[in-house]
Amino acid sequence: MKIRTLAVLGSVLLGTAAQAAPAQSPVLRDYRAVALSGNGQRIAAIEANSRGGQLQRPHGTIVVRDAASGAIVQQFDPCAACSYDKPSWSPEGKRLAFIGYDSKAGKASLYLASLEQAQPKALLSVQGVASTARWSPDGKQLALLATVGARKLAGAVEAGARQVGEVGSEDDAQRIGVVPASGGELRLLSPADTYVYEYNWTPDGHGFVATSAQGNGDSNWWVAKLSHIDAATGALRVIAAPAMQMNLPSVSPDGKTVAFIGGLMSDFGSVGGDIYTVPLAGGTPRNLTPDYRGTFNGVVWRGQGLLATALIDSQLALVPLDAEKGPAEPLLLGPISSGAADGRLSFSADGKLAAAAQEDFLHASYLVAGPWQQLKKITHDNEQFAPQVSVQNVGWNNEGYKVQGWLLGPVKVEAGKQYPMIVNVHGGPGAAASPRYVDASSQIREFTDQGYFVFLPNPRGSFGQGQAFTRANMADFGGGDWRDILAGIDAAQKVAPIDGQRLGLIGHSYGGFMTMWGVTHSDRFKAAVAGAGVANWISYYGQNGINQWMIPFFGASAYDNPEVYRRASPIESIKAARTPTLIYVGERDVETPAAQSLEFWHGLRAMGVPSSLFIYDGEGHAFRKPEHQRDLRQRTLAWFERYLK
Repeated sequence: MKIRTLAVLGSVLLGTAAQAAPAQSPVLRDYRAVALSGNGQRIAAIEANSRGGQLQRPHGTIVVRDAASGAIVQQFDPCAACSYDKPSWSPEGKRLAFIGYDSKAGKASLYLASLEQAQPKALLSVQGVASTARWSPDGKQLALLATVGARKLAGAVEAGARQVGEVGSEDDAQRIGVVPASGGELRLLSPADTYVYEYNWTPDGHGFVATSAQGNGDSNWWVAKLSHIDAATGALRVIAAPAMQMNLPSVSPDGKTVAFIGGLMSDFGSVGGDIYTVPLAGGTPRNLTPDYRGTFNGVVWRGQGLLATALIDSQLALVPLDAEKGPAEPLLLGPISSGAADGRLSFSADGKLAAAAQEDFLHASYLVAGPWQQLKKITHDNEQFAPQVSVQNVGWNNEGYKVQGWLLGPVKVEAGKQYPMIVNVHGGPGAAASPRYVDASSQIREFTDQGYFVFLPNPRGSFGQGQAFTRANMADFGGGDWRDILAGIDAAQKVAPIDGQRLGLIGHSYGGFMTMWGVTHSDRFKAAVAGAGVANWISYYGQNGINQWMIPFFGASAYDNPEVYRRASPIESIKAARTPTLIYVGERDVETPAAQSLEFWHGLRAMGVPSSLFIYDGEGHAFRKPEHQRDLRQRTLAWFERYLK
């Protein structure tokens, strides 16, 4: 159940969508996929303007800016019907490669742009999906990940292919493809039976380091191996296959060592773990950051050393590492979210400069650039947007663990008044609720505007406190993590005027499971909304399309040790349920199939508990259709208004 919230709740609950907004609503500038050129002089990003009320991310353009001043140098938008993938700079810093995907045509195109020309050139098109363009070290070739004839969009959160015919007989294969930068035919390189997730060129340009697995691409993300793929023959050699998930592999400048982030669990776009290295020739990975009290979420080679980013408690940090000695003192960047094309920061070739898009709960997105020790804000488009909520960083101790969460509330609180609170549990479980700007049209703002506090806890199993904390809910789903949340509610009540008799509970994915668990193990909540949850781990084991992630958490399959699965199943304690619960799920959810929500709903009805189930047509784990996002938001707010007010 690779279970996210910020990916899903970002579009469903925490996003910038709203009901119809007035035409004069201010324009919010969106920045993403920030890439700093190797010489540190230019920044490329996907940028877009959005107004309150837009339910989908608006069409973006590739914008090039001066890294010192933030001034726009050039803009590229060759396909008005396309969504663009992250831009990639050529080694000399004068050309850009990026991919545009036209969902209606089911076609992806690779574009090559030059700062000296107004229009980019389409190098090739793929009938299917493609992403992640990367230049060869000599600038003569471009590589990309391509799924020719894709039956679904890449990633387990996307709507699954219809299960008809012989199930499992056809798996999409995302492969590394190469094309000359001067133009030509795409040469699919990696093996046809292997799904490649992430990759990078080796410094000599003779091959690639990648994470890859044979078989179903949605499921095997969590058991991918570290591999080398020869750029001439496509031959694949396994470098390492440790019992951990590996992400963001890259090779040292001398071509001898691979660095990657390894851990118990990471999601697509939500990476967390320790920093490991292993010889490119093969061997046993070495942990450079054992017992580190934080979670690493980005790493790149610069010179003979590494530059990494980490979530340390509530703050993002930049951590230099010596490849032999390990981490130096971290530079705390603050309680922010930061994003770039590859990781949390994009670095110049010499590692002295960096750039990113950053935001927090109170401040809308902006670009920063400069020496990484002193990043400077270089865009000011969103400074007109005032804080829409109050924010408190809440910390508490429980059963020997240090735990952290965020409490959001109305900007102004009336003296002597008690307010209801909604507890929003993130997905994952390997993830963390992190600062994202709450704009005037977001659902959190709707909650606070209606007089709710919203609590975002990061219980054990989350990122931010180190791998021991992240691993602390293994074979204990609904145990210590749930007790951490209950203790966090008590901590929140000590710092804000919260009415403990009017508590709501909400979550999506792992958060949906925790919501189902919560209403069958507590009477503290007067209303709940369970999104894409798991009611019965036994039946889930045989229904879902991603069960490779489960063995490390449960210790064995559901067939070998069913008791540990039953012990964590909310349906086993359904007779204790009393809380009115709204349940929702996507019809074609690969990660948490709709049958799980149906089973829980049947149980609540049998117990006479007020409940409602809505299955959204054609949706996957992440909702994509604006009308469904709008409907869900309305249902969610109405449910809490009905039972908490």
